[in-house]
Amino acid sequence: MNTEKILTSTDIAIDKTDISMPLVAVYCGSRMGNNPIYAETAEKLGKALADNGLGLVYGGASIGLMGKVADGVLENKAQAVGVIPSFMLQREVAHKNLTKLHLTDTMHTRKAVMAEYADAFIALAGGLGTLEEILEIATWQQLFQHKKPMILLNINGYYNHLIEHLRFSVDEGFISGEDVEKLLVCDDVDSAIEALQNSVFIKDEMQVDKI
Repeated sequence: MNTEKILTSTDIAIDKTDISMPLVAVYCGSRMGNNPIYAETAEKLGKALADNGLGLVYGGASIGLMGKVADGVLENKAQAVGVIPSFMLQREVAHKNLTKLHLTDTMHTRKAVMAEYADAFIALAGGLGTLEEILEIATWQQLFQHKKPMILLNINGYYNHLIEHLRFSVDEGFISGEDVEKLLVCDDVDSAIEALQNSVFIKDEMQVDKI
């Protein structure tokens, strides 16, 4: 595994020359959850990404759903890039078999680096961090900072209440329906992969210096 220097907010220039495939950012929990379907889905998603010529960029951990999706990608011969703040190494054990591991100085830098690597974004089940990450990416899209595909993988109805709240926010006049519709909802891995296949991956650099 190639461990890069610690990145700071002043040097978020990412070298992708050694990355040979589009990378999908996957946001998900550092826990397994109470229902085995979440871990099964994470591993299935990793395998499906690899089988379709897609790699992974994610939070870099070996635990929880994060570890499962990385295992699914790596065991099927695709590339996986991890990004983790140095202060979290004791809490989230870094995956040892990644194509590349970036250490960052802050959580914000971590998210910016992941966003620069990513050609698309998927949220599996997860906690506060997962919710914050996918909604921030949706916000960056709303602010015209990227046009990359964004998917909620709504396994076991996990995001039903969030989807309901977003629609309520549209009704109350705080979010546009167009912006909510850009956050695609898929109920299974096959649907998520199909949505990615129907997307055109374009060179769309994140304007992280503006956020």
